[in-house]
Formats: sequence, C-alpha cells, structure tokens
Amino acid sequence: MPELVRSTTAQMKMTDVVDYLVDFSNAEQWDAGTVSCTRVDGGPVRVGARWRNISEFRGRATEIEYTLVRWEPQRVTFEGRNKTVSTVDDLTFESEGSGTRIRYRARFDFHGVAKLAAPFVRGSLNALADDTMAQLTKVLDEQRSVGGGQP
Repeated sequence: MPELVRSTTAQMKMTDVVDYLVDFSNAEQWDAGTVSCTRVDGGPVRVGARWRNISEFRGRATEIEYTLVRWEPQRVTFEGRNKTVSTVDDLTFESEGSGTRIRYRARFDFHGVAKLAAPFVRGSLNALADDTMAQLTKVLDEQRSVGGGQP
C-alpha cells in the first residue's frame, strides 16, 4: 500500500486553514490532480459529508467518492473509494508562529488487478504529491492575500 507524506506551512491561522480544507470541493483549487469535486449530499459540511471527485492520473480520468470521516481542530481525514482503489487523505495541523504547519498523508490500497500496478505508479504518485503541496501552498497564500484568513 503506497503511502505519501508531505508538509508545508501556510501563513494563515489554523482555524482558517482547517475551515478551507474540510470542504473537499475546494480540492479543485489545491489538489493538482483534481479536475472536479462536487458535494453529493446536502447541508453543512460535517462528518459523513460526501464528494464526487474526478481526478486525472497518468492521463486517465478517475472518479472516487470521498467521505469526511474525521473533523477535529487539528486533524481532518477523508476516505475515498472506487472499484480499483481505496484512499485515506489525512491532514494534521499545528500552529507555527502566525501560520499553520500542514502535514498531508495519503495512503492508497489498490484492489483486484490494480494491485499489480501499485509498484509502477509510485513515482507518478510522488510527483503528484509534490505538485499538490506546491499548489496548496500557493492557493492558501492567495486566500490570505485577499483577506480570507489573516493571521
């Protein structure tokens, strides 16, 4: 099961970072692989909320339904699943000066024939994780500069 860990620092208050990232539809802005991400249920974002995420990976579109399974002041966890993969995206947060340290851990469990491809996609997953962290940092900095989350 491939696992990727990355971290970055955003110059925003931790509560603002968590409020932004807990709404997984925002993945369209910060996740380098996400093409679209739409909420499939209604009401306020809460544990149990679900999103339909379409990502592009290695030139192919992949649809995964994600569920918010943990929402704590310093940790947010999403689980995703389709017929070929189960994923866990776990984000932890820590105040750092006037900003927030974000640690992002993604785990992938491939199913069926896709298990055979797991060793061959690790490099692509690493590149995607690097791109996502760069994009996340950029987006959070832009959010801060337009007034969405002053430290």
